[in-house]
Amino acid sequence: MPHLRCKRTPLLDGNDVNAKREEIRSYFHNTLDCYELLFETLSNDEAYYKKPISLRHPLVFYLGHTATFFVNKLVLAGIIPQRIDPKMESTFAVGVDEMSWDDLDTTHYDWPAVEAVHVYRNTIRNMVDQLITDLPLTLPITWGSPWWTILMGIEHERIHLETSSVLIRQHKLEYVKPHDDWQPCKKSGAAPQNELIHVVAGKVRIGESKTGQKYYGWDNEYGNHVADIPAFQASKYLVSNQEFLAFVEANGYATESYWEEEGRAWQYHIGAEHPTFWVKKGSNWLMRTMTEEIDMPWDWPVDVNYHEAKAFCNWKSTTSKQPIRLPTEDEWYRLYDVANLSEVPHDAPAAGNLHLDYYASSCPVTEFPQGEFFDIVGNVWQWVETPTYPFEGFDVHPHYDDFTTPTFDMQHNLIKGGSWIACGNESLKSARYAFRRHFFQHAGFRYVMTDTPAILENSNYETDKLLSEYAEFHYGDTYFDVPNFPKALAEIAIAAMGDRPAHKAFDLGCASGRSTFELACYFDHVTGVDFSARFIGQGVQLAQQGILRYTLTDEGELVSYKERTLTGLGLEHVKDKVEFFQGDACNLKPVHTGYDLILAANLIDRLYDPAKFLNVIHERINTGGLLMITSPYTWLEEHTKKEAWVGGYKRDGENFTTLDGLIEALGKHFKLIQGPQAVPFVIRETKRKYQHTLADVTIWEKIT
Repeated sequence: MPHLRCKRTPLLDGNDVNAKREEIRSYFHNTLDCYELLFETLSNDEAYYKKPISLRHPLVFYLGHTATFFVNKLVLAGIIPQRIDPKMESTFAVGVDEMSWDDLDTTHYDWPAVEAVHVYRNTIRNMVDQLITDLPLTLPITWGSPWWTILMGIEHERIHLETSSVLIRQHKLEYVKPHDDWQPCKKSGAAPQNELIHVVAGKVRIGESKTGQKYYGWDNEYGNHVADIPAFQASKYLVSNQEFLAFVEANGYATESYWEEEGRAWQYHIGAEHPTFWVKKGSNWLMRTMTEEIDMPWDWPVDVNYHEAKAFCNWKSTTSKQPIRLPTEDEWYRLYDVANLSEVPHDAPAAGNLHLDYYASSCPVTEFPQGEFFDIVGNVWQWVETPTYPFEGFDVHPHYDDFTTPTFDMQHNLIKGGSWIACGNESLKSARYAFRRHFFQHAGFRYVMTDTPAILENSNYETDKLLSEYAEFHYGDTYFDVPNFPKALAEIAIAAMGDRPAHKAFDLGCASGRSTFELACYFDHVTGVDFSARFIGQGVQLAQQGILRYTLTDEGELVSYKERTLTGLGLEHVKDKVEFFQGDACNLKPVHTGYDLILAANLIDRLYDPAKFLNVIHERINTGGLLMITSPYTWLEEHTKKEAWVGGYKRDGENFTTLDGLIEALGKHFKLIQGPQAVPFVIRETKRKYQHTLADVTIWEKIT
């Protein structure tokens, strides 16, 4: 084994608290050491700022992102009282999911110097190390424990160890260099002739429990799923470069009938003629590893995206006249069981090319037998037919509510089994990672032969009670003759604009996004921002797909199903004028500026620092532009510490209202031109229970 070795994800139980602290401390530092060592493969500072691919951030973002993740989550969990460097933590907060291969990200970022990022990382390293020493620890560590958030930060960095290695592999060779600790496998020989092996019918039971779990897990791993799997046949080996070459030489990339509609659109747009990590030089094929080009190892697994894997299966099915396809997630679990596999041991090398135990690359598909098969786990991730979906009993973790939910769109397919660099949680049987189908992620595939169609679990109906209530609040029926609140606010704002410019509007605290769409009927462009990615996901879904489905609680376990479309709402024509982002109203990115109107609906009494928001919001509005604030002034200490309330308390023995506080905070830069005006709204909780509330609406004109 090489001297580079990533420690295993810690067990959550134990009898010795001090020993557990040291186990987690060692895992934490090992994770950061390994991650920082990965960036030593970059040849110069310029490599940090050049994008390896246009749809994702440059690598300096990923160096900083995993450190700021610790701070942002620890603040959210109440483990630390305040941010360390708000600018860093805003700049590096949110990454990019490749939502479409033809998206163009032209946003300019003022990235800090590499050395400054390393200094910041060291600050966070020392801070977390001290927390590991001081934070009270009770075993076992559970979903609700503060230690869960610490493990979340560590496992998050392990994920980005892999995703960053993929970006480095996609970087130009001039920006990378070989490294002693990141040496690829040196073995290669003749590729084996693949064959199909029979798998008997069986049952799979998957899904973790929040009580008694052995290891840290992400939200999509929890719940229950049981399936009966009919007999099928599966390829003994992962598809090798040699086996995939036959598809390339059969003109597979140019044969439209082999490709699904989405895959064909991707292939046509990219102009792909062969796998992205293959390099043709003259008559010779080379393969790009992380830091160099090597002679093509024909017996290594091919690295492809889902579209390419699916096209290969369609080609093979057509030419063999057999029902060939990718396995489902359930069938992969069946393969795991028949191969008699178990988790990576803590005190011995993995039974596959996994966890950086062997190489910093793939290796021959014949090296790691697992039962009658090879590489059920390890070497490369394996694409499956299954788009990710929630198990029964799924729940989001309150400290990372958008880890999985944005992928419940039938457009993110699962990958299973782990790659050579899959470490920590990624190496577990329970791991469920999903990516857009055009994504590259050290991923290949094996195929199955079966007459059983791939059953795809639909995840499009929103079942979370709060999200469904807000979907109905924004897009649903009218109750007790009270007009739709987000629409009413947009109408009030538009009426107040008069003859002012109406180029850009900002819907801050947009929740599910109805006001964003309604404002776009008047403004040239509207940006919606909310702290919760789960809420803005509803607006994104409507803008992209034109439809939103959700369930409403009627009584007990009885629900009704609702569907709303942009066309039915009369908003189809504005979908290209809106955009949605996740953001913190108290720590907005610099790009959010130059607005003619800002709407802050029912926001200020939910902020952790409303004064900070009110004191700087003028910087985001053009002179003469309007700020519209609405709120029922429901101050609660669970959202805002009492000393941070803007009003709703006694000052010098007299009542000091929130309106008093607004006038005091905004008076230097704004004048009140309209309101206060009471606007009612109704939120449906069940068929027979509703919240009826009055929001105070004030409109302010920026004067300086």
